[in-house]
Amino acid sequence: MASKSVAAAALLLAFNLLFFTMVSSTYVPCTPPPKKHKHHPRLPPKIPPKLPPVEPTCPRDALKLGVCANLLNGLVHLVVGTPPVTPCCSLIEGLADVEAAVCLCTALKANILGINLNLPISLSLLLNTCGKGVPSGFQCA
Repeated sequence: MASKSVAAAALLLAFNLLFFTMVSSTYVPCTPPPKKHKHHPRLPPKIPPKLPPVEPTCPRDALKLGVCANLLNGLVHLVVGTPPVTPCCSLIEGLADVEAAVCLCTALKANILGINLNLPISLSLLLNTCGKGVPSGFQCA
């Protein structure tokens, strides 16, 4: 009989320890109330001045883009085989699409290539051949 009462006391003690541990492990102290700040008059927010949009420029010498004449001439006359893309595309390699478009547009407008063509089509053809794209909204005019 004594063993039953010892077992019951041990079981009661084990449950008490278990429940007290569970209750005290979920204790989360309340966050302190926010401190009251001194009242300062609100100033209107400073609005930064609007700068005019920056026009993209060509970081390459447009005269060097004359090597694209052979590429454009070959593409326009539909020469069978692979066009000579290496000289032209190596000049605009590493440029962003906008920069490449500005460079080729400048060369086309200056008629450096020696060919009178439709500017948007010629520009798109050259850029696509070199793995570049015409930026949305870009106009070569």
